[in-house]
Amino acid sequence: MDDDGPVIETKGLRKEFPGLVAVDSLDLRVARGTLYGLIGPNGSGKTTAIKVIVGLMRASAGEARVLGERVPLRTNRHRLGYMPQDIAIYPDLTVRENLEFFAGLYSIPKPRIGSRTEEVLKVVDLLDRKDGLVSQLSGGMRHRVSLACALVHDPEVLFLDEPTVGIDPELRVGFWRFFQDLKSKGKTIVLTTHYMDEAVRCDVVGMMRGGRLIAEGTPSSLMTQTGRGNLEDAFLEFAGRVVA
Repeated sequence: MDDDGPVIETKGLRKEFPGLVAVDSLDLRVARGTLYGLIGPNGSGKTTAIKVIVGLMRASAGEARVLGERVPLRTNRHRLGYMPQDIAIYPDLTVRENLEFFAGLYSIPKPRIGSRTEEVLKVVDLLDRKDGLVSQLSGGMRHRVSLACALVHDPEVLFLDEPTVGIDPELRVGFWRFFQDLKSKGKTIVLTTHYMDEAVRCDVVGMMRGGRLIAEGTPSSLMTQTGRGNLEDAFLEFAGRVVA
């Protein structure tokens, strides 16, 4: 792909379910090395948009491209990582076994799997729990395992759906420190959140309501456009303009 082109791009993306348009005419362009936050209340279409972009759902109309390739990915699938909102790891396996399983799915050479697993477990601070069953871990630790599984193959592009929901404030701070570190290494990250205090840490924020993108820009520019002192009030202002 062209290094100057968007890493993630959607044009007129639409996803319909019976009696519901979950994503409506979504146009996104995310540049390389950007930490992009999709924000909005539950039911605004964030999770559905992510699932369509990563290829877990088929779009009803429009298209999505990641790394220049049209979704669903074939050539570039191994360059993408995805952490779902609902933790998709195996409770009856150990932490290490989960990571080894996902590493195998991404065809990491067997001699490399062991060392890569150790590296990622150090990052999420779970090396001392590697032989423990996931079913015996706390909710916060399971989130860390889920994140580790999304990272084990060292993807260039990460999609993180509500990665900090339900975890304690201290762990949230640690996650965000790690996200910023990934960005500094050139990774492109798209994450969803409804925590406005987190969204201000993103480079670019896209505000969704009713399946539509109602505003987009840096956190400071969105607050300036609305004359509001925080993103929550800015979101309410943009949402009110749409209704009006």
